[in-house]
Amino acid sequence: MQQVDAVIDRRLDSGVPLVGEVARYIISAGGKRLRPALLLLVSGALGNKSEQRFNLAAVVEFIHTATLLHDDVVDASTLRRGRATANETFGNPASVLVGDFLHSRAFQMMLDANDMRVMQILADATNVLAEGEVLQLMNTHDPSLDEAGYLRVIESKTAKLFEASTRLAAVLAKSPPQVESACATYGQAIGTAFQVIDDVLDYHGSAEETGKNLGDDLREGKTTLPLIIAMQRGTPEQRGLIRLAIETGNAEELPHIVEIVRSTGALDATREAAAAQAERAISAISVLPPNPYTNALLQLAAQLLERRA
Repeated sequence: MQQVDAVIDRRLDSGVPLVGEVARYIISAGGKRLRPALLLLVSGALGNKSEQRFNLAAVVEFIHTATLLHDDVVDASTLRRGRATANETFGNPASVLVGDFLHSRAFQMMLDANDMRVMQILADATNVLAEGEVLQLMNTHDPSLDEAGYLRVIESKTAKLFEASTRLAAVLAKSPPQVESACATYGQAIGTAFQVIDDVLDYHGSAEETGKNLGDDLREGKTTLPLIIAMQRGTPEQRGLIRLAIETGNAEELPHIVEIVRSTGALDATREAAAAQAERAISAISVLPPNPYTNALLQLAAQLLERRA
């Protein structure tokens, strides 16, 4: 990861000072670096030690960071990872344009791999990410969104880059199709579980723990799995209250809605959905050779369910 950070620092250089300032602000905010870490772990599990793995790990982090910059502008977010968002600090125009810079820099860097398969995976993933963002925008303030629609959004918006990270590692290692597919499934399942747990934390955490404001999803009109399940299980009155909050983005009833989500067992049911994804991830990498890297991938899937931030 230190090697990846060195690549990130070097490739953030720009003749325009504001570009580096904004990009370093969000990248240095203490993110988990989970996508590049997955790429490195799968590379290790497959015995690949090529220098190119550091470059591609930085590429996926740049693409992820670009989406964060754009997300925070779209959502008018003010807090991320426990401090003011880039758009709150530098303004919306700078955040959008620096996000564009990170996307274009990522595409410059992926050329270094000199591999059409690598470029195809990253280009496809970036396109699906953009589709996921638009899909989420279309579903905003729509309380009729069901679980299938919810999963479609997060599989595009979040899980796709996880999937690309683990697939890239397999491609770099020149793995056979069966192994590549297994690695991609692991990443997709981990990414889905990660987002599902993130949606739990919006109703079961604190700003100090999660680095974001409790109830942000509700304020943004996002119909997440805890709310979907709570509406399925709640009384007509409870269902009506949640529907109205989603439609209006009004968080005045947030304490009441949090109580409904908890009392209906929606949080436990959502965690069970995440657990099923974690089990799918564990099953997928049974084809990988036993070694410390594979063990770390297995532990990551298990520990994801204990996530608090």
